[in-house]
Amino acid sequence: MLPQSDISGQITRLIREDWGRLLAVLVSFGGDFALAEDSLQDAMVAALEHWPERGVPRDPDAWLITTARRKAVDRLRRARTAEDKADELTLWHWQHAPQEGDGRTLPDHRLELIFTCCHPALEEKSRVALTLRALGGLTTQEIASAFLDKPEAMAARLTRAKKKMQAAGIRFRLPDPEDLPERIEGVLQVIYLIFNEGYRSSSGALSRGDLAGEAIRLGRILVSCLPEHPEIKGLLALMLLGESRRLARSDGAGGYVPLETQNRARWDRGMIREGLDLVEVALRQGRAHPYTLQAAISALHAQAQDFASTDWAQIVALYSVLIHRQLNPVLWVNHAVAQSYASTPDQALRELEASGAAQHLAAYQPYHSCRADLLARIGQGDAALVAYDQAIALAQAPEERSFLISRRNRLATRAPSG
Repeated sequence: MLPQSDISGQITRLIREDWGRLLAVLVSFGGDFALAEDSLQDAMVAALEHWPERGVPRDPDAWLITTARRKAVDRLRRARTAEDKADELTLWHWQHAPQEGDGRTLPDHRLELIFTCCHPALEEKSRVALTLRALGGLTTQEIASAFLDKPEAMAARLTRAKKKMQAAGIRFRLPDPEDLPERIEGVLQVIYLIFNEGYRSSSGALSRGDLAGEAIRLGRILVSCLPEHPEIKGLLALMLLGESRRLARSDGAGGYVPLETQNRARWDRGMIREGLDLVEVALRQGRAHPYTLQAAISALHAQAQDFASTDWAQIVALYSVLIHRQLNPVLWVNHAVAQSYASTPDQALRELEASGAAQHLAAYQPYHSCRADLLARIGQGDAALVAYDQAIALAQAPEERSFLISRRNRLATRAPSG
């Protein structure tokens, strides 16, 4: 029999790796998200109580599904009223749901669950939180930390979202074919928001590898479920290529390392190869969509032997296409950085100022960092110092703040501009 610590570890692994699949199966029985989640949590508690004494079952997933169904039936019996036909119907669904077989043959309803959590009737923050909870098995505390919220506030948000799903009659199913493109876009946006929070965390950490990993895992689920959609591959490629550089973004002392001085030997070559293959397939499958274009830009960085040999002209061209298709001021910042190396920092600054990005990005730290760098490179030291001060004030991660302070201090020691 396994020690208690090993059994607890196995249950923790099930929660992280199989929670979404198990929850999706349970929701498919009756369409009740809240009941399915509560019952699965009851089953996990039962596993912690029984498995140390009786041993881990041969098919842990099937055991959890069966136990969760019984817990759901018990909950429904306690809560129902004799006159409530809806309660009777729900109870019937749970009692007569198809048999599960063993853990290896459980149906995969995760795609339906993703679309349910990302329904457009829910606000963006709730969609992200529900997806992390349902598909990733993250605790309320972990989700609250990702959003810089109090756990009680996040718990209330999740409860409201589940009640809204029930009140709005959001069904557990795939969208109709004519609605699929729009709904997929919303799903990809949620996954990308999760990744971005992991890549550039708002919690004060330089990055959150756990959140980036969850986003990549969700991307893999989508690719396996909808292999014919190139933009899903584009998003997964973009995330893999970005995550491949995460370890190189900090040095041994915990300091921030910008792209131009990163040790490329620390980049994850396995992720890069997978990302490059996905970009190639996505581009062959049809018109390049925004995530695929961004992945193509990341691919050019990944393929360059060093910073100096980066194909900046091609990156500028790709950003120009993106800007034409998307009204996203952040793209102007990235375009300006690439333009400063493809042509001159002076031209890049002129185009950035003419874009009107300033009015949208006053609170966006990379915008001020970009301006500071461009101003310093064209000799406008005083203006660069002001821009650095703005960027430092907005920096969330201590590593980035220290890096910006260091650059500002080096600039301040030079002769002031005229």
